[in-house]
Amino acid sequence: MGFPTADKADICLLLEGTFPFVSGGVSSWVNQMIRGFPEYTFACCFIGSRPEDYGSMKYELPPNVVHLETHYLHNFKRGAEKRPMKGDTSAYQQVGKFHELVKSGKNTEQKVAMFESMVGQLGDGKALSEDSFLRSRASWEYISRCYREQSRDPSFVDYFWTVRIMHSPIWALNEIADNLIPAKMYHTISTGYAGFLGALLKRRTGRPLLLSEHGIYTKERKIDLFQSEWISDNRGLVEKNNAEMAYFREKWVNFFSELGKQCYLAADEIVALYERNRERQVTDGAPAERTHNIPNGVDLPRFAAVREARGNDVPKVACLIGRVVPIKDVKTFLRSMRTVVNEIPDAQGWIAGPQDEDPEYVKECQGLVASLGLDKNVTFLGFQKIDELLPKVGVLVLSSISEALPLVILEGFAAGVPTVSTDVGSCRQLIEGLGAEDEALGKAGDVVGIADPEALGKAVTRLLTDRPAWDAAQQAGIRRVEALYTQELMFASYRNLYEGLMAKSAESVAEVGKLKGHS
Repeated sequence: MGFPTADKADICLLLEGTFPFVSGGVSSWVNQMIRGFPEYTFACCFIGSRPEDYGSMKYELPPNVVHLETHYLHNFKRGAEKRPMKGDTSAYQQVGKFHELVKSGKNTEQKVAMFESMVGQLGDGKALSEDSFLRSRASWEYISRCYREQSRDPSFVDYFWTVRIMHSPIWALNEIADNLIPAKMYHTISTGYAGFLGALLKRRTGRPLLLSEHGIYTKERKIDLFQSEWISDNRGLVEKNNAEMAYFREKWVNFFSELGKQCYLAADEIVALYERNRERQVTDGAPAERTHNIPNGVDLPRFAAVREARGNDVPKVACLIGRVVPIKDVKTFLRSMRTVVNEIPDAQGWIAGPQDEDPEYVKECQGLVASLGLDKNVTFLGFQKIDELLPKVGVLVLSSISEALPLVILEGFAAGVPTVSTDVGSCRQLIEGLGAEDEALGKAGDVVGIADPEALGKAVTRLLTDRPAWDAAQQAGIRRVEALYTQELMFASYRNLYEGLMAKSAESVAEVGKLKGHS
């Protein structure tokens, strides 16, 4: 079956590696949002790495999704015509000046003007076209000069290909922006490539851009990049300084930071899930006056029914719901289960989540289960329907090294399941409360340090063996989610933003002459 197509939509969602092809908290939120606003039509623009990295759709499209298109940034079957060309030296001098402004760390009007000028030259036949970047002498001379003047890495070959691979998605995004159906406003769910596309669309069409950032994209990319083995570090052992980041790793981090800044500067409104992340956005370049906090919210009636399905006993089951990937630190959860099983021999540890993103890590986790002697206690369930899973769970566990405001904790609370989590993102706020009034609702579980399996295991054991403590935690979670984290509160906040931006979009119709190629 083909994807739905339309010639226009009210809201165009810019989705990088998420709904509808990847399951998880962000995708669930997108699905919830679309269904929560049936009065609007949505277009979904999915951006992925390569087609083979994704399977079929993990979500049924809501009826108000009138358009879906997919794009893959690392599909190298596309590309420019192979022909040598002279190129425009002055255009690359402008690129050089822009990079100098980027290094200064200042968001000046000159930098904004230069960015707008440069993105206007990305199209075919223009001074900074993909063809020019890949084939022209001017581009070659610019890259060679940058290597001589700036690179700390001894390999020109690695430098050359890193620059080319790093910048290649920019032209793919430019092509998407050229051909995307018109919308009254754009809503990107991250900075990164989707956010940069949003910045291109805002500059090009004048239509409003809303950014909702669940995690902080640049922070998560830094974690990925530090763990990456595909980035070379060509320094000799005696040349390495542990305090200094490998040159190419630093280059990638700076690249994603700049993509994020361009999205922050272009966005009309910027949403974080909680205050610490809002402050981080401002530190990273977001104009403070455009930022807001809107926490996730859950469908209480739905999860009240899930709670009703629970029996009277507390299942001796600790469950990690999430993708089996390093950022979830599944290995710490597995090691914590050794501590749990030492006290509760029949306890079960479940991992409920997709296993197709990092097969090597999955294999390592499965090997760890065997080496810990937990074959009879630990089960990898794969993707599960959360409504059917939660009534069988005693304690939810998050062992992550990075989170924002995990929807799964709120869903667990609403379904009557306490949580033990690492102290990441807003997890402490969700479990213990923030401020006197919130804290008075009680503790809905426990919080432990990152990568501390013994503390995690002891906290899980305490809850599973102390019924009064478990009952108190369950009630605290229910009270907190009902008071502060309902989807009605979330929808009301977003309705204000959508209505305000739609009105702003209507005003921009008067300047429709500025739109290029769309009507």
